[in-house]
Amino acid sequence: MSNVEYQPKAPAEPVEIHGDLNRWCANAIRTLAIDTVQRANSGHPGLPLGTADIAYVVWDRFLHHNPADPTWPNRDRFVLSAGHGSAMLYALLHLTGYDLPLDELLNFRQWGSRTPGHPEYGLTPGVEATTGPLGQGFGTGVGMALAEAMLAARFNRPGFPIVDHYTYVLVSDGDLMEGVASEAASLAGHLGLGKLIYLYDDNHISIEGNTDITFTEDVAARFRAYGWHVQKVDGYDQPAIAEAIRLAQTETTRPSLIVARTHIGYGSPHKQDSAAAHGSPLGEEEVRLTKEALGWPGDARFWVPDAVLEHFRQALDRGAKEQEAWGALLERYRRSFPDLAEAWDAAMSGELPAGWDENLPTFDAGGKPLATRKASEAALNAAAPYLPTLVGGSADLSVSNNTFLKGYADVNTGAFAGRNLHFGVREHSMGAVLNGMALHGGLRPYGGTFLVFSDYMRPSIRLAAMMHLPVIYVFTHDSIGLGEDGPTHQPVEHLAALRAIPNLWVVRPAEANETVLAWKIALERKEGPTALILTRQGLPILDADAVHGAARGGYVLADAEGGTADVILLASGSEVSLAMEAREALAGQGIAARVVSMISWKLFDAQPKTYRDAVLPPTVTARLAIEAGVSQGWHKYVGDGGDVISIERFGASAPYRTVMRKYGFSVENVVRHVR
Repeated sequence: MSNVEYQPKAPAEPVEIHGDLNRWCANAIRTLAIDTVQRANSGHPGLPLGTADIAYVVWDRFLHHNPADPTWPNRDRFVLSAGHGSAMLYALLHLTGYDLPLDELLNFRQWGSRTPGHPEYGLTPGVEATTGPLGQGFGTGVGMALAEAMLAARFNRPGFPIVDHYTYVLVSDGDLMEGVASEAASLAGHLGLGKLIYLYDDNHISIEGNTDITFTEDVAARFRAYGWHVQKVDGYDQPAIAEAIRLAQTETTRPSLIVARTHIGYGSPHKQDSAAAHGSPLGEEEVRLTKEALGWPGDARFWVPDAVLEHFRQALDRGAKEQEAWGALLERYRRSFPDLAEAWDAAMSGELPAGWDENLPTFDAGGKPLATRKASEAALNAAAPYLPTLVGGSADLSVSNNTFLKGYADVNTGAFAGRNLHFGVREHSMGAVLNGMALHGGLRPYGGTFLVFSDYMRPSIRLAAMMHLPVIYVFTHDSIGLGEDGPTHQPVEHLAALRAIPNLWVVRPAEANETVLAWKIALERKEGPTALILTRQGLPILDADAVHGAARGGYVLADAEGGTADVILLASGSEVSLAMEAREALAGQGIAARVVSMISWKLFDAQPKTYRDAVLPPTVTARLAIEAGVSQGWHKYVGDGGDVISIERFGASAPYRTVMRKYGFSVENVVRHVR
């Protein structure tokens, strides 16, 4: 509940702005942030107080951006990985002239505001990424810098650096404790992402107290070992911070970490350097005392001196001129390299070119059974020549996930013009890096691993869904059907877990031709991520004309004679072929069965009710769902009169046909359940 009594207020006495204006500007960020938190009676004042000088130097002297056009392609990116310090970011956006008026700061953390508790991409102008889960912004920044390097390698020509910007990320002790940050740092150092500059708020405090209770490593040495350029500065020495950033910009083949020693709650007489400054408002009296300690009028609230605001708002004029100069460069580029310019426009639009899908493969029914991971490889490689922005790879499993783009170069250290990415055994950072690439724009990223390891990257997948990013995940080895590797590698609960994520489309094709349609579904989607769930084992191929209904998420693959079914068999993925076999066996016993392929629940649920009722007539209550995973979620389709053949325990190590039979995935067991 907001503190409605804590209203904006000018100082009672005139205030003379004397001394260093830069110091006044940093303190304006601090005081706006602590006022914002105090009015909401909720939030994190410690980071804004501690890091305002760092953020001010970046935004005032280095960040190339245009507050009037937050989507300018060649802007520098600034990511607040320590998203709990959002009040500082909102203060910066407001002060520099983004479309974030003071009223939004007054409504911090309130219903319907554009200033939520942690930054949300797409909600607040100027917020480059949704952050808050610690470590995620770290990995996202690596993806942004990787996208910048790849696009620069493709499009830049001598004298025409149309892709030429930095990624700045402010990270905390907590960020650097998270494993995703270690994974991403290792990858960034290996790749030599020289336009990546991280500023580390080294304040020695976490929620439970001093970081020395858990975090005593030599961070600088760790990052040097990763291949990063590392410097240490006083977090309140603005000239030193600026000099460190300038030096970092000269590092063309190493990412940079600037370790800035700071004090959480800087200026607060009773809470500086304590965990109490982290996640609770200071209190009105402590806010007043903090302002006075900073040389600010203690009675002022949400007050910014005219000279300070005028200085900050120079970002509007400066940004407009920078964007205008870049636009003139782009126009000269168009005249000199018209084909490249056309490709650039297409890449940045994110639109699929006309006819991109005309050469997608079609597989002949009745041919040799084919694993859907192999059909996926064929579809992916057929689309690649028509979709130059399509880039991706795997977490060291490309030969198993079949994610490699044949005939295209690898992306590796100092070589960014290729299309095949190698993420190493780093699923979590792969997810975060994919998010950063999608956020940057100009590329359509995908990443692969075994379905069971989607757990390692779930937080990144969740954020992709939250940010509506069109990332594509290729999850293979999708069930106990992978066989001998056993329960550690056999996903059981994972389909249900992924389906539970809002805005993530989980697409599990039944065979090769459905797999081609699954890629079409994923590539044509613009407003969220898609997970393709694919088999290791071969599956019977169905007639391509029979599976076109897959585009609607669920469809009648085979109907009962005369269209009147005694029972409906619902299945996804590899279990659809089992349902088809069972249908024949049931027909021999006088039972008419309809088979419904449920390739994507969310896509099916989005269809009109008339269509859903046509596929699953309410009058047919005898329904059996068949899926090699937990039953969770299927009951909304089978209803009270139905049943599910599922797996409610972990898998086992044995040849896959044996495991499937032992777990009840056989024609005989399906018939037994129906009867």
